[in-house]
Amino acid sequence: MNTALARQIYQRSHLVGDFLLRSGQRSSEYFDKYLFESEPSLLQQIAWELARLLPPGTDVLAGLEMGGIPLATAVGLATGLPMAFVRKKAKEYGTCKLAEGASIEGRSVVVIEDVVTSGGQVAESIMALRQQGAHIEHALCVIDRQQGGSELLAQHGVELRSVFTMQALKAAAEQ
Repeated sequence: MNTALARQIYQRSHLVGDFLLRSGQRSSEYFDKYLFESEPSLLQQIAWELARLLPPGTDVLAGLEMGGIPLATAVGLATGLPMAFVRKKAKEYGTCKLAEGASIEGRSVVVIEDVVTSGGQVAESIMALRQQGAHIEHALCVIDRQQGGSELLAQHGVELRSVFTMQALKAAAEQ
């Protein structure tokens, strides 16, 4: 584990208060992903860590709206892999696409998200991408909050690989 990076992410983005998460759960702490994704030096380091987690044979990186898009872009720049940018729902005008950018049909796609809690949105996006012909067996995230996301994705045949768990981030911050 890159302890220095964990400490930087924690210091940059850890907030304390009362937060409602997408999962409907409440939390007394929150990692504002946009604070670490908008810092070029942190984003670059995170991209290299995510790139190390990519399985062999990856054809396309799929960044989920909205936080996964800058991450997929950074990993794409680091690896040269093409990217698809995935909406929460297909737009209703123009091309009416769910995934913009690189073609995903018949390709080995790795989904990239910033923070995973319950995994609900990631699972929904994976199912939608599979309906479009993507082959998805892996998802990557920066922070796994360890609140059921990995288990939910496993039920869909997807392995979640994280740069950090919430526990590891806290431990690094305390060092």
